[in-house]
Amino acid sequence: MNRIVIAVRLFFRALAGAEFAAQAERLLGGALPVPPPTAKPVAEPKPAAASATPARPARSEALTLLAVLQQEARLVDFLMEPIQGYDDAQVGAAVRGIHRDCGGVLTRLFDLNPLRAEPEGTVLDVPTGFDPAACKLTGDVKGTAPYRGTLRHPGWAAAKCEMPVWAGRAESALVVAPAEVEVR
Repeated sequence: MNRIVIAVRLFFRALAGAEFAAQAERLLGGALPVPPPTAKPVAEPKPAAASATPARPARSEALTLLAVLQQEARLVDFLMEPIQGYDDAQVGAAVRGIHRDCGGVLTRLFDLNPLRAEPEGTVLDVPTGFDPAACKLTGDVKGTAPYRGTLRHPGWAAAKCEMPVWAGRAESALVVAPAEVEVR
């Protein structure tokens, strides 16, 4: 279960930052992680404009997506709940609703579709000049394309990306889900 939590955290970190995503991609390709620079360059302070509009609070789209998955599917509650004390039937019953609701969020915000129409197990030819972002080679990869292999996963592509716009306060930019207080 810990690997699932790690995978979800890495997913959202990659969504939140291009630099982190690039490092993750290098790591997945077998490269060693690049150590961070020892000293950061100091940016010159920018003078404030007289008629400047107040800056919008910084909010990552990854946090906004996580907040939507929590609000509509209780995903964070499920992933952060210690499930060791529950039997498989109880976990399975909880997962069914979360699975349905998370799928609904992904469909509404991204309209995800398979990249390949062929069923898994189909033998495919991978041509020279293929897009490595759209086709990941695994197994005994030697030499250069063209390759012939078996489709193990069709991949996913988003037909749209309609993230909700966050309009909260700056001090709440990192809040994924508010505390709930029942008043009596």
